[in-house]
Order: sequence, then C-alpha cells, then structure tokens
Amino acid sequence: MTLRERALGLLARREHSRAELARKLAPHGGADAIATLLDDLERENLLSNQRYAESLAVSRAGRHGSQRLKADLRAKGVADEVAAEVVREARAGDLDAARAVWAKKFGRPAGDAAERARQMRFLAGRGFPLDVVRRVVGGDD
Repeated sequence: MTLRERALGLLARREHSRAELARKLAPHGGADAIATLLDDLERENLLSNQRYAESLAVSRAGRHGSQRLKADLRAKGVADEVAAEVVREARAGDLDAARAVWAKKFGRPAGDAAERARQMRFLAGRGFPLDVVRRVVGGDD
C-alpha cells in the first residue's frame, strides 16, 4: 500500500488535521515524502485544516464548550488563525449547550455551596467559559 493510498484511506473515514495525518503516516514513510504528499493533498483540496476544525466543532456541539474545542484544535495542530473563527461560532452557542448539559446531568439548582461548586467544576471540565458556567449554575438568567 502506497503512502498516498494510506492517506486517502484515512481521509475517507473522517477529516484529519495536517499534523494528525502526518503523525499517522510517520511510521510508513520519510518526513520529506509525507510533507510532499500533504502539500499535494491540500492543493487537491482533499486535506483541509479549516474543514477539520468545522467538523470537530459540529461533532462536539452540545456536549462541550468553546474552550474545550479551542484546546482540542490546538492539540491537533490546527493554527490559531484557522481555529479562531470556528471557536467564535462555537462560543455563540455555549450558553444553550451548557444549559442542556447541566439539565441532563443535574436538573435542579444546587442546594448548598458544595453542590454549586461541584456543578461548576463539571461544566468547566466540559470546556464551558467561566461566565457561562456562572450564569447556568448561579441562575443569573
């Protein structure tokens, strides 16, 4: 199986970031061959960090916040400029998503400070910004 066939097989399953695809192809070819192949795939529009970022945002929507999305995109090697627009769009839906996640997990306001802190940690751990977490758990709406 050639390096190109392997790359196309991976891309046929789902979108990949350039860095992620390079990491997966590393055991099967040299760095120069992989870089050339990735350049060719980008030129043919078969590989796109922008499409990958949008795909990841859609798959995480409703379960995780924009902060988590931003960290995941950075971990996958997507440039900050590419991720910025996708994260900005995700940020717009954070409040509704946080309310839905909170309602599914807890369903009722915290009875004491310890429970409120637990609920806030849960939402923060899901990647929701602190101002959104405070609005949802604190009932500031």
